[in-house]
Amino acid sequence: MFNAITILAWTMIIVFLFLIMKKKLSPFTALIIVPLVFALIGSFMGLYTDQIMEVKKLTDASTIGFMDQIWILGDFVLGGIKKTSTTGIMLLFAIFYFALMLDAGMFDPITKLMIKFANGDPLRVLIATGVVAAAVSLNGDGTTTTLITCTAFIPLYKKLNMKMMNLAVMVILMNTIMNLLPWGGPTARVISVLPELNGMDSQVLRALTPGMVISVIYMMGVAVYLGLQERKRLGIKVLDEKELADLTTITDEEVLKMRRPHLFWPNLILTITIITLLMMENTFPSVFLFLVGTVIALMMNYPKLKDQKVRLHENSGDAVAVVILVLGAGVFTGLFTSTGMSDGLALSLTKMIPTSFGRFWGLVVAFLSAPGTFFLSNDAFYYGVLPVLTTAGESYGWTQMELGVASLLGQAFHLLSPLVAFIYLLLQMTGLDMGEWQKESAKWACGIFIIFIVTAGLTGAVPFYK
Repeated sequence: MFNAITILAWTMIIVFLFLIMKKKLSPFTALIIVPLVFALIGSFMGLYTDQIMEVKKLTDASTIGFMDQIWILGDFVLGGIKKTSTTGIMLLFAIFYFALMLDAGMFDPITKLMIKFANGDPLRVLIATGVVAAAVSLNGDGTTTTLITCTAFIPLYKKLNMKMMNLAVMVILMNTIMNLLPWGGPTARVISVLPELNGMDSQVLRALTPGMVISVIYMMGVAVYLGLQERKRLGIKVLDEKELADLTTITDEEVLKMRRPHLFWPNLILTITIITLLMMENTFPSVFLFLVGTVIALMMNYPKLKDQKVRLHENSGDAVAVVILVLGAGVFTGLFTSTGMSDGLALSLTKMIPTSFGRFWGLVVAFLSAPGTFFLSNDAFYYGVLPVLTTAGESYGWTQMELGVASLLGQAFHLLSPLVAFIYLLLQMTGLDMGEWQKESAKWACGIFIIFIVTAGLTGAVPFYK
C-alpha cells in the first residue's frame, strides 16, 4: 500500500505542516524548499523515469541517466508556476487597484458610515463584517472577497483597536460557505468529473443549500459571540458627533495629499462595474478587469506621471509579497503533483478504508474530503481521488449525486490549506501568523463541517448509511 513515492508524500506533508505550525520556516521558503528537498530524494531514488519518458517522448528507459532525474524537476516547477501565474498576475493588479482606491479615499465614506453604525460597539462591527463578507462572497472568488472586505474594514478595526483575527476568521469562513455555489471552484469540478451530474447544477445546489443557509446563520452567531467578547474587552464607546468626526477625520498631511474626495463617485462606479463583471458569467477574465481597472484608476486619480510612479512604488511591496507566495504555491503544487506524490497520497487514502465501511460510504467520502482537500489541491482531490471513491461507492449502492455532494462537505476546511493562494493575501493584509490563524479558524470551521454533515444526512442528500 505504501510504495516509495507514497512514503515521500506523507513525510513531506508532515514535515511541511510541522515547519509552518512551529514557525521554523516562513510560508514562502517552506513552499519551495520542502517539496524540492523531497523531490530531490525521489531523483536520487530514480523515481521519475515514466515522467521523463513522457516529457522527452522516449521509448527506451535505458537511455535515461541520473542527471535526467535531476533536470526533470525544472519542468515540474515550471509546470506548477504556469498554473498559478494567471492568479499571481491577477492578484498583482487587484492589489494595486484596491490600494489605489484606498489611497484615493473611496473607502473613507464607507468607513465613516460603518463607524456611525457601530457607534463604538464592536458587536455591530462584527455583524457588519459577516454580512459584507457573505454578500461579496456570492461571486465565489476568495481574492475578491478578501480585497473588498479587508480594505473596507481594516481601518475601522484599527480605529476601534479590535482584533484582526476576528476579521480574518469571518472573511475566510463566510467565503468557505459561499464557495460551494455552482460557479465556485469545487462544485464546478465535481459536476464536471462525475458524468451523471453534468447539467445538474441546480440539483446539486438544492442539495447543498440547507447546509449553506444554516452555516451562514451559524457564522452570524459566531460574529455575535466574538462581538460580545470584544465588547467586554473594549467596552461600548458611545460617541457624540464631535467624537465621531474626530475619529473619521484624517490629519496626516501626506495622506490628505493622496486623497481624491471629489472622485468618490467615479471611483465607486468603476469599482461596482468591475465587481459586477466579476460576478457575471461569460464576460472578461478577472486578470483583464483588474489590469484595465488599475490603469483607469491610476490615470483618473493621479494624472501626473510623478504621482503615478509614487503610488506604484508605495504599493508595490504589498503586491510583491503576495505574488511571490502564489508563485511559491505553484512550485509546491508542481513538484507535489508531477512527481507522483499527489497520486500516491490519494491512492493510499482510498486503500486505508476497509470494505466493511460500504454502508457508510457517504460519510467516508465526506470525512476523507476534509483532509483530502486540505492536503491536496482541489484539482488533485476531485480529479484524482473522487473518481476512485465514487467507483467504489457505486458498488455499495451509492449514487454519484450522493457521493459528489459528500465530497463537497469537507470544503469546510479547504480554504485553511497553505495550498490556497489567496490566503496569503488575507494574512498579509491583516498581519496575522498563518499557524495561529489556522488554529483559530479551524475551531469554528469544525462547526460548519458538522452542520454540513448533519444537514446532508437529515435531508437525504447524503444518507448516514444505506
